[in-house]
Amino acid sequence: MNARRDGRNNRVALFDGIEEGGIRASSLYSSTSSHEIDEHDNEQALDGLQDRVNLLKRLSGDINEEVDSHNRMLDRMGNDMDSSRGVLSGTMDKFKMVCGL
Repeated sequence: MNARRDGRNNRVALFDGIEEGGIRASSLYSSTSSHEIDEHDNEQALDGLQDRVNLLKRLSGDINEEVDSHNRMLDRMGNDMDSSRGVLSGTMDKFKMVCGL
């Protein structure tokens, strides 16, 4: 359950401050009539973008690790099922011999 909560927190951090159509205009543009981007606002926007990129990189790495873990688990389960199938087949052969089938 904590993994879900962490995932939601990561999504909130990733998309915090984003509205439909992009980042809030008020944080990107200065109040001048020409709507020139203030250097400070530009740096903040770049820092925010870099933080989001780093978060996405970590999330994609976590997803990759999770997929690898599940693939290993599925491989082990497949091997165990093959082994169980062999044991069950041997048991059925013995049962057929006992019953005379």
